[in-house]
Amino acid sequence: MKMNDYFDRMKAVLGEDYDRFLETVDKPAFKAIRVNTLKIQPEELLPLLPFAGEQTPFASTGYYVDVEKLGKHPLHHAGAFYVQEPSAMSAVTALRVEPGDKVLDLCAAPGGKSTQIAADLNGTGLLWANEIVRPRAHILLSNIERMGVKNAVVSNMKPDVLCDRLEGFFDKVLVDAPCSGEGMFRKDKEAIYEWSVEHSLSCAERQKAIIHSAAAAVKPGGVMVYSTCTFSPDENEGVVRHFLEEHPEFELIDTGCRFGTPTLEHAIRIYPFHGGEGHFVAKFRKTKGKQYKGKMFSYFEPPKEERVAIERFVCDILRNPSFRHYHVIDDRILNLPDVELLPDLEGMNILRAGVKLGDFKKNRIEPHHNLATSLTPYDFKRRLIMSCEDVAAARYISGEELEIDSWINGWGVATVNGVTLGLGKAVNGHLKNKYPKGLRTLAWKDLQI
Repeated sequence: MKMNDYFDRMKAVLGEDYDRFLETVDKPAFKAIRVNTLKIQPEELLPLLPFAGEQTPFASTGYYVDVEKLGKHPLHHAGAFYVQEPSAMSAVTALRVEPGDKVLDLCAAPGGKSTQIAADLNGTGLLWANEIVRPRAHILLSNIERMGVKNAVVSNMKPDVLCDRLEGFFDKVLVDAPCSGEGMFRKDKEAIYEWSVEHSLSCAERQKAIIHSAAAAVKPGGVMVYSTCTFSPDENEGVVRHFLEEHPEFELIDTGCRFGTPTLEHAIRIYPFHGGEGHFVAKFRKTKGKQYKGKMFSYFEPPKEERVAIERFVCDILRNPSFRHYHVIDDRILNLPDVELLPDLEGMNILRAGVKLGDFKKNRIEPHHNLATSLTPYDFKRRLIMSCEDVAAARYISGEELEIDSWINGWGVATVNGVTLGLGKAVNGHLKNKYPKGLRTLAWKDLQI
């Protein structure tokens, strides 16, 4: 049986730890949240989430939870936290992102690791989040928006094409490679019956190609982290050994992590008996290679008429607008990340660069949801203040119109516990709900805590 083959291999991999692994097989999968420090600090958020438990060992902002349906919580809608498998946080922890870094997340969907990187950057530097599968790239973009990331480029490109174009550009590169997902078997009990050695070997070949492409994008002296959520030696140690044989310009270095089981010289394996579903993390430094010599982004302000209209629009909505790099593409109004850090984007499949502020519509500008998610409630002139326990918050995220009595007509934001939820337009005592239809959910009363 395939299942017997799987456990036989796990016994060979784990050795004396095999019995510890077996004890975890039928236990519930670990769940966690990661606090989004771009919007709120742990000491502010945790008192609002009575279901949040102990801190995970894998990230300082990760906390165990033991409830379902967290995606319906108003503070999740607001981007105050991200629901994430605990050990999945380990790869970004190993990457050691520093403010000002230019960081590539090459296989980024659905966005957990990208938004963790963004929190570490804290609005500085540049995050480039790429996903080759277009529907998944749009999910990635949605999560980048929800978490309030301002300094990101989201692309939908093949890894080899992207990395060749940006050779030697990034300080840090994360390759969280598609894998056979053995670390997800406790979450999806049926998946183990689909497991096969052949599938794992096929994944390993794809991973070798991806990490080979990624190597080009790392600048000399830069760092790359390779991670998977599988236990397969072929996809983990095997890929690392093959990569080092093919790329003598890279060296394996210490992850700096003090959790998990050491493997190879410096890599780590994480198993359920460590407190997470399963991850493998290896870290490399590029000792030599080419610096980026391509073109940088050429920024030009929009024409005066457009710029004046945009400035009038943001001044009507915001207290003290601080946007610096307006950019208009096909009636879409963006505020770009730091243009001095941007490479030339021409000919690349870019879904978003920076924050989408709105769209030109005939004789007006329609604000975009991203405008709300990228700012704090205090940036807006008009605010509907709610708490996550208010029925009004549940009504807002389900798309209902709300009654208000203190707003002057115009655009503003709905907020929950000091975090923006989304836009609304006040019209004669009513708040016209502008929360995106694709994000609306049933009332939060369905969440049992």
